Amino acid sequence: MAKFPKSNSKISLLEAMSIGIGGMVGGGIFAVLGLAVSLAQGGTPLAFFFAGIIAGLTAYSYSKLSLAFPDRGGTVKFINQGFGKTVFSGAINNLLWVSYIIMLLLYASAFGSYAPNLWSISGIRAIDFHIYVSAIIILATAVNYYSVEVVSKIEAYAVVIKLIILMGFVAVGLYGLFGNPNVEQLAISHWENPVLLLTGGMVIFVAYEGFELIANAAPDIINPEQNIAKAYNYSVWFVMFLYVIIAIVTVGSLPFQEIAKAEDYVLAEAAKPMLGHVGFTIITIAALISTFSAINASLYGGSRVSFELAEDDELPHHLTSKLWNHPIGLMITAVLTLLIANVLKLESISTAGSAGFLLIFAIVNYVAFKLAKQVKAKKVVPLLGFLMCFIAFITLIIQQFASNRVGVIVIGSVIFSCFVLEFIFKKHEARRNLNNNVNKS
Repeated sequence: MAKFPKSNSKISLLEAMSIGIGGMVGGGIFAVLGLAVSLAQGGTPLAFFFAGIIAGLTAYSYSKLSLAFPDRGGTVKFINQGFGKTVFSGAINNLLWVSYIIMLLLYASAFGSYAPNLWSISGIRAIDFHIYVSAIIILATAVNYYSVEVVSKIEAYAVVIKLIILMGFVAVGLYGLFGNPNVEQLAISHWENPVLLLTGGMVIFVAYEGFELIANAAPDIINPEQNIAKAYNYSVWFVMFLYVIIAIVTVGSLPFQEIAKAEDYVLAEAAKPMLGHVGFTIITIAALISTFSAINASLYGGSRVSFELAEDDELPHHLTSKLWNHPIGLMITAVLTLLIANVLKLESISTAGSAGFLLIFAIVNYVAFKLAKQVKAKKVVPLLGFLMCFIAFITLIIQQFASNRVGVIVIGSVIFSCFVLEFIFKKHEARRNLNNNVNKS
């Protein structure tokens, strides 16, 4: 049995679940719901279900690895445990950092799409999308530099607020489906073909990736032998149920044409038939709170990943240095997000983010399969998780190459760059170490 590090703060099962649920129900559902409908049409609830099954299988691998190797490095630790500190592990771990940046782009884009709705409600002329995106990234960076405790408090309050609003949306929405003629859009005749259903689920897979944050908290979870697995399972299955119901309400409330027109803020639009402008406003506010809290948490998480990689010598050790009492990776993450957010479109960002996490999760599942005896896992579950993640990754790349070539080029370039740069870095470090040894002798 793994020896858990001592900690002054302990995390209960409920708190661990809130970390996972908060990580998943961040800005993802607000950002990608319209995109999922555009791909899967009436089969959107099934697309979310597909993605949830893959998340559930991967959560099993994470729970076993978290129990066997409790470490605040989380995913970074697991990949290094399975492959050692090699070019391969370094490249995949660097991809994790880049994927955090992609998630930041997604959340910032969602914020920029929902924010103008407040101006349209008040009748004031809207500000340009890019100004919203840039402003929220700068504000979140300032909050992170000001206090990590403030980031934690924002996340804690945001989880409660967005869950209350979304559960209310679901309750009212299900009631509003009775007698709504758009319910027939959920019929199988309105589903896309199986490949597009799977692709729809994979493009929006980013809406599930947040459960991996539980791994970073594993060393502090009370009664880990029981609570770690429960935290992963309960949070993933709860969120999957929530997403599927939200998809049912959305598709059953609005005609496909209106969903396509309001693709970037469709959840707010879906509240209109039931609650009018009041519902539209409430969901818009929930989206802004959720995306802002997700940006805050992801900035902090991205800076931690870069710090862990630098400590493990998979990135230049200079990234362990601090700027204004915070890892310099925080500023690098923020600047990269700010620059790229004003260039890429939402679909390209979502495809790149989902593909990145599918590949990372495939590798984590493989590690759990490889170390199944050591981590006390049933080999068939991580093997199935690996195969499903990898097949989904390939399917997503192939299908999106025809309809969203920019997104495929982005993720292909990112993965290739991670491997090339890690290879160059490892070669440079090996040469430097050799020269140091020669000089000493």
